[in-house]
Amino acid sequence: MTDLLTALLLGILEGLTEFLPISSTGHLLIAQHWLGARSDLFNISIQAGAILAITLVYRQRLWQLATGLGVKAQRDYLLKIALAFAVTAVIGLPVRLLGWELPETVTPVAWALVIGGVWMLVAERLGERGPPSDAVTWKIAVAVGLAQVLAGVFPGTSRSAAAIFIALLLGLNRKPAAAEFVFLVGIPTMFAASGYALLETVLEGTAGDEDWLGLAVAFAAATATGFATVRWLLGYIATHRFTPFAWYRIGLGAALLLGLPAGG
Repeated sequence: MTDLLTALLLGILEGLTEFLPISSTGHLLIAQHWLGARSDLFNISIQAGAILAITLVYRQRLWQLATGLGVKAQRDYLLKIALAFAVTAVIGLPVRLLGWELPETVTPVAWALVIGGVWMLVAERLGERGPPSDAVTWKIAVAVGLAQVLAGVFPGTSRSAAAIFIALLLGLNRKPAAAEFVFLVGIPTMFAASGYALLETVLEGTAGDEDWLGLAVAFAAATATGFATVRWLLGYIATHRFTPFAWYRIGLGAALLLGLPAGG
């Protein structure tokens, strides 16, 4: 398989899985276990391609927020997005610099998929017990920021799953509203992560080793498939539960654990 074809497939996989609560990072790591490992810059940058898709999907909402600063509700919502991002940045950067994360191998990813699937089943049930609400509180904003850090420490957790389901548990139990807030927080989060990874690559002097054409192909593929996926997902969760995704995670994680050789 050529490098460009592999990059294309990884980009499509990223776009399909970034917004579904099944862990894009986990799926990329599993795919690269057989297709060959890629750099951190590659993995983070194609996630930014998927986030670009979110920017396009929510372009009207973003414009509404940008031009509605004179409206208290709009201003507060934007400040809560900023707070969630700040929590992720302030806590996540030291965590990354100190190397506090599980190894990016299949076994911990498989366990994260299983545990995350069980967490989704429990959290959705508990979240549904409260009165319907689409209000984003300051507590929810902080919790979403912390959930993003947690997802970075445990590959396979899923940033969107960790953040959406903590929001559901804390009272933001209208799923489209929870998804919107989490996806909008993901825009500055992933663009900042990509910029940081690019800076690291330049400072380490390894930019010449990067497959820039493959990265560009994967970025474009992630953007296109991410746009289609998120449009479908927003319609789906308006009338359906997350249960199928939870059982998919549990099944995939169990299959990986059962199929791995000792020490895999």
